[in-house]
Amino acid sequence: MSRNGRKLLYSADRVHALFARMRADLHDMHFKHLCELADLRKELDETRTALDELRAAVRARERAESELTSLYRERDLARARAVARDSAMPLH
Repeated sequence: MSRNGRKLLYSADRVHALFARMRADLHDMHFKHLCELADLRKELDETRTALDELRAAVRARERAESELTSLYRERDLARARAVARDSAMPLH
């Protein structure tokens, strides 16, 4: 019984034990969240690395396409130079 005559629902020891258990649960949850955060950061780093590799591949493809276009143009110019023009034919 308490000072005012009412029956105590929880003793001080029980309240302390309850809080200690809640604190331990919070520490466990915090640790789990930190582990999950570390896993997510690792996954994000891997994703960024893969994205960087993909960007490099796209840039290489674009350079190759540009070079191929340039080579086609040079070939067409060389073919045009190689053709003998008939001076009797009009230019257009």
